[in-house]
Amino acid sequence: MEKIAIISDIHGNLPALEAVLLDIERRGIKRIICLGDLVGKGPDSAAVVDRIKEICESVVQGNWDLGITLPQEQPAGLWHQQQLGEERLAYLEQLPFSVDLHVSGKLFRLFHASAKSVYHRVKRKASKEERLAMFQNTVMTGASTDGKQPDIVGYGDIHIPYLITIKNPSEKRHVKHASSGLMLFNVGSVGTPYDGIPQACYCVLEGETEGNAQAGFAIQFVRVPYDIEFAVRLAYAAQMPESQRYELEITTGLVHK
Repeated sequence: MEKIAIISDIHGNLPALEAVLLDIERRGIKRIICLGDLVGKGPDSAAVVDRIKEICESVVQGNWDLGITLPQEQPAGLWHQQQLGEERLAYLEQLPFSVDLHVSGKLFRLFHASAKSVYHRVKRKASKEERLAMFQNTVMTGASTDGKQPDIVGYGDIHIPYLITIKNPSEKRHVKHASSGLMLFNVGSVGTPYDGIPQACYCVLEGETEGNAQAGFAIQFVRVPYDIEFAVRLAYAAQMPESQRYELEITTGLVHK
């Protein structure tokens, strides 16, 4: 079986990213997929973009990645744009919306926020209707090569890791070989988790990637400690706008508006 690391929402927090990459290396994982929001919030967006380009086989676009390419008026947005430079901004602007994987006979679809848009947020306690919409083939996701809808969807954006199963409404009851329904998971955040645990979070997907036969698979959540005090010092040393809010978020593991 092969293992694939899925990371998301680094938000310019280089110490957290490097800690996660070290953990991935220690586990012997060679494949890494990033679900977006490389930039913003933290002081090292440029270094994070360069690192992600170097180590990830696939990177999808997040709302911050797209948003930072647009005209900015606020001091924080202007500061992050200046740090990134034109070449990195062009890279962020052209990132794909989603990526599909076939693992252990299941179709996995991975994107940043939802099947509709990088800006459409689906919270952990979303309605069943909202959750089922995550599995639709949309203009943004396109369709899989065989026209199927995904069996399992993974996303980022909300910075809160979770996993749930959902009854597939298209399945007929009492079908002899019915599948086990749908599965939706959030990978959490590397750089700014919002679940009250101030440690970097990512997922490991394990399964068979050769062929399309049904086989066992696993989705594992991993928490990684890192030097938060150092990350805070980097923000203030760079004179980054909104450094205080960033400090509050990474030291508490909670969102601050």
